[in-house]
Amino acid sequence: MNLPAGVRNFSYARDMAIFRTKTHWAMLLLLFIILFTAPGYLPNYWLGVINLIFITIIAATGLNILTGYCGQLSIGHAGFIAAGAYTSAVLTNSLGLPFLVGLISAGLLSGLIGVLFGLPSLRVKGFYLAISTIAAQFIIIWVINHWSGVTGGFVGMSVPPAEIGGFQFISQSSKYFLILSLTIMVIFFAKNLVRTRVGRAFVAIRDNDLAAEVMGIDLFRYKLLAFFIGCFLAGIAGALLAHCKYGFLNAEYFSLTESILFVGMIIIGGLGTTVGPIFGVILIRLLDEMLRMEFVPMLESTFKALPAGWASGLAPLIFGLVIILFLILEPRGLAHRWQLFKASYRLWPFSY
Repeated sequence: MNLPAGVRNFSYARDMAIFRTKTHWAMLLLLFIILFTAPGYLPNYWLGVINLIFITIIAATGLNILTGYCGQLSIGHAGFIAAGAYTSAVLTNSLGLPFLVGLISAGLLSGLIGVLFGLPSLRVKGFYLAISTIAAQFIIIWVINHWSGVTGGFVGMSVPPAEIGGFQFISQSSKYFLILSLTIMVIFFAKNLVRTRVGRAFVAIRDNDLAAEVMGIDLFRYKLLAFFIGCFLAGIAGALLAHCKYGFLNAEYFSLTESILFVGMIIIGGLGTTVGPIFGVILIRLLDEMLRMEFVPMLESTFKALPAGWASGLAPLIFGLVIILFLILEPRGLAHRWQLFKASYRLWPFSY
């Protein structure tokens, strides 16, 4: 990391630290104050939107580790999220196990399923691998729809609220603190993972897997590890969606469109960066909310003579046009824009 003018690192520990200057710590403290006091001044509706954003960040971070860092293209991420959601729902609803058991089991099962469908990555890559992950999406959803005795089939199944130590997370504010805590842990894990030997191996495989193998990197081990970690986080996100967002599961929530949208999020945010999934998710989710809550009602109230509901069809069109224009104007993602901002920030005389 580049530092402000006049700031030097005099030890290896300081050089490897994520937060190195007083300004970094002050900004982190300010961010935590804003995040942990948000339920005090935000209405329940926006707390629900933020909860969805945080859950999506967890899932997108997993996909970013798999695709952004290791270069294994996956277009079936929503399928792995669905596997985690239904795993936790079945364990807590049908078997009566605690929420934390369902949460961890959701991540483990989704990770193992990811490893299974990641096996083709040892032979194929690029768009050929993407086809196998799309197959995972359809297979998982097919199993959910037809294993009706366990998952409820096409009808769906109810999910109990998250509960830890007898405390039920029912209100939006209580869900907010649970989801926020897990999101912080996931971001911290991802940030440190990519700085380790495993993370460097992922990047080497992404840049040139043949050269990485020549240098002694075990492609079999690290590719499958990337699939496990990415899908593990997807399973955690799925469990949170089931218990803290939906309350009732149906396979329609986890469509191929959602999988493609996850790929768009990490591309718009910036592939292979820790902040990329965060920026991408915030932009996509807020854009979707603004189109539905502001743009569509405004058009329908302005043009009252047109048939009811006509403006709803324009929302996806506007959504797609905004994404296309963004990719044209900033192809390296919002993370690149953040790097440019930090470059100017390092010129500030009080930044150390």
